[in-house]
Amino acid sequence: MKECVKTKIDEQDIKALQDTIYVIGGKWKLPIIYSICNGNKRFSDIEKSIPGITKRMLSLNLKELEANKLITRKVDIDFPQILNMNLQNMRKNMEL
Repeated sequence: MKECVKTKIDEQDIKALQDTIYVIGGKWKLPIIYSICNGNKRFSDIEKSIPGITKRMLSLNLKELEANKLITRKVDIDFPQILNMNLQNMRKNMEL
């Protein structure tokens, strides 16, 4: 395991960490991401997999994750209308 030997943290590193916490922070975002990673793609499936979350909070957090480009939303034009959520394939190496 590589030891962390950097003695001073750059402002750019701090800003990147703060932005990350802002995007995935909060009570519900990580459970939502976890649910989607475990195969729950539909709104109702995500809602059922997270105890205590309301439809309003799920909707709000999904919109924020979509706005931050962490998930994509696909609307199937069927009856009933189906929303599918998928995680974006985003990876970036960060060295501290």
